[in-house]
Amino acid sequence: MNTAAAPAGSQDLEYRDLDSRGRTVLDRKVVEKIAGQVAGEESFAGGSSGGFLGIGAHSDFSVRPKVTVELAGNMAVLSVEIGLLYPVPLRQATEQLRRRISERVTALTGVEVRQVDITVSWLKPADEITGRRRLL
Repeated sequence: MNTAAAPAGSQDLEYRDLDSRGRTVLDRKVVEKIAGQVAGEESFAGGSSGGFLGIGAHSDFSVRPKVTVELAGNMAVLSVEIGLLYPVPLRQATEQLRRRISERVTALTGVEVRQVDITVSWLKPADEITGRRRLL
């Protein structure tokens, strides 16, 4: 049985080692992908696919919405470009999406989301999704 005491100052050395290990830094692309995935999980939101420089792109609910992130230390400002199912109450849908993105990105990354700007770039009638025609 070893009853020898730890050398004086060894605990201080352990704490200094923890502080000198470094820090984790997330690239903005990681935050963009996470935010895009969170936005795409909403049933009423989608992204755009195809095209070149925005020309020829088409609406697609199976594509993640486009997200750009401005990252400053541990704080982020997100810009999200989405398409929505129509008819949907736009203000309620964007507020719900804004809140969900902010909460999930902060929970998953530890980055504080200060602002989420949402641009609705297209609306797609529910009739086109279901393939049913609406009688007038």
